Amino acid sequence: MSKAAELANLIGNINAGGGGVNRNVIINGAMNVKQRDNGGFTGVGGSALYYLDRWKFQCANTAARFSSTQDSSVPTGKGFANSLKLECTTADTSIASGEQFIFQQKIEGQNVQGFAKGTSEAKPFALSFYVKGNASATYVAALFDEDNTRYVGKTFSVTTDWTRVEITFPADTTGALDDDNASSLELWIWLHCGSTYKGGTLPLTWASYSNSNAAEGGDSFFDSTDRTFFITGVQLEVGQNPTEFEHEPYERTLTKCQRYFYRIQGDDDDMTGIAGYSESTSAARFPIVYPVIMRATPSFELSGTCRCQGGTADGANFTSGLVITNENTNFTASALRVTGTSNLGAADRGYNLQFKANTSRISFDAEL
Repeated sequence: MSKAAELANLIGNINAGGGGVNRNVIINGAMNVKQRDNGGFTGVGGSALYYLDRWKFQCANTAARFSSTQDSSVPTGKGFANSLKLECTTADTSIASGEQFIFQQKIEGQNVQGFAKGTSEAKPFALSFYVKGNASATYVAALFDEDNTRYVGKTFSVTTDWTRVEITFPADTTGALDDDNASSLELWIWLHCGSTYKGGTLPLTWASYSNSNAAEGGDSFFDSTDRTFFITGVQLEVGQNPTEFEHEPYERTLTKCQRYFYRIQGDDDDMTGIAGYSESTSAARFPIVYPVIMRATPSFELSGTCRCQGGTADGANFTSGLVITNENTNFTASALRVTGTSNLGAADRGYNLQFKANTSRISFDAEL
């Protein structure tokens, strides 16, 4: 896009109520933050899961399988270093009616008030992203209003070269979006579905959601084990014209992502740990303050092996059979309570909860 065209688009969006900085309501659109996994995953396809931060794969009722990795293939000269790559590893050409595979991001209602949806001053939605694949294909991009069960979609084409998809969805004067921290607006990219989600007419203007209209006109990503799909530079903004992707510093994107997911991970040198203290000879407590206020009280998960080490009068104490529970959790902090079968020495001594390898970690999840 030329500078003149970009300026014209930006001015048009400002006139339509958008434009300016912080205009992208999508988080991690450049696919560069990946707290959840170091190396991607493969051989999945029957459940909902995340890989790159904020991006969810909604996959149900299919025998097909795929792999997902963060890739270095990007459109030239656009300022990107990463893309999300999908590969079909097990094809599914005998498609059951209820199958679906959707790449999606859910957005808090309080972050999309600028669209003024459901009012007489409602604004259009400008969506853009870069895609490529191993062959020509057609998929469906859509917005789902979860608060009012309304929906709008449009097909887009993928080729073997990086191309920019630009879609403007019209304003919707029906159905205001809730001003809260729950999911209100969702971006869906349909990559596969069964007959339940086809057979009707894809709504190009906002309408009540209907399964049969949801993905009409789209192809299947699972039609061949040769199939690939790359995407980066996803942006959703107020306005009538998609503008150039709004790049932001990595640490700003990471901070936004940590509102929804935060992980503390070990390394092979046992250097990562959390300071705490012993409550007794058999229990210790380790307070954690999240780097940002999380969207909601998070769930807690422990993976891998941890140990409790203390420099006490007795020397270093190690515990086996550790049991870690998450107590007194809220939006801002947690207190991990550790119990085990070994003697911790005595109460009120300093300890360090240590993660023994890069596969050892604790995670706090407040995703939508």
